[in-house]
Amino acid sequence: MKRFLATTATALVLGTAAYADGHTAAFADMTFDEAVNLNASELIGMRVYATEADISSETTIAADGETDWDDIGEINEIILTRDGTVQSVIVGVGGFIGVGERDVAVDMSQLKFVSEEGDSDDFFLVINASAAGVEEAPEYSRNRGADDTMASDSETAMETDADAETGAAMGTTADRPMLTQPTVERDGYSVVAVDELTAEELTGARVYGPDDEDVGEIGELLMTNDGQIDRAVIDLGGFLGIGERHVAVTFDELQIVRADDGGDLRIYIDSTQEALEQQPEYDG
Repeated sequence: MKRFLATTATALVLGTAAYADGHTAAFADMTFDEAVNLNASELIGMRVYATEADISSETTIAADGETDWDDIGEINEIILTRDGTVQSVIVGVGGFIGVGERDVAVDMSQLKFVSEEGDSDDFFLVINASAAGVEEAPEYSRNRGADDTMASDSETAMETDADAETGAAMGTTADRPMLTQPTVERDGYSVVAVDELTAEELTGARVYGPDDEDVGEIGELLMTNDGQIDRAVIDLGGFLGIGERHVAVTFDELQIVRADDGGDLRIYIDSTQEALEQQPEYDG
């Protein structure tokens, strides 16, 4: 009987160890190494350059060497396969502050990380292509299925703008109450108006709650029919865009401040991340 109990106990210990191993295998003991690792969030909003010169990730350039390249646009999205491999980056090319812009897919293998001489921590994203090649690149579009009966992008944009204008008059934006614009005072920072900033400066800017809680970032800017920046889409939570939630707010609900040295740009909203995630989601 004692032998049976001992055998049972041994089996239980081994089984527990196997159970633990099986349920912790998904987690890695990882330390971020700047020499080899890169956060995907750092790529969103980065400029992409094109050159016909032969270039590789081992190439270095002199200071201001990027001025010899064509600045074709910025990264709007990163596309992964289901096995976790980064397949492409989606670059918004052409247009002016988002108007007339179109998305093209760049294969990740074609994206070169080029450093400046003497500054290996900083890099530029470059592809081998001509300006004509960029213009002729096929437009990236998300496959929504053959039975999709959604309105065209232009119709949707017009409806959205009309809803926003009606909502603003009623003190709401679409189907949610508007938030009160916060009043934030930070040493070394001054309030700036949205029309003093470019779309490039606003896109990717971090958004903070009243207690300096980092709640998300500006992922997209929405325009009115007359080409004015109307609202900002805040990207909340998620990982590499997976599980991310998007909420559109007006600039009347935001306060924008910039460091007096012209560097850090911070956007404030009178809400926590948890409260924003309960707002109606923007489906662009």
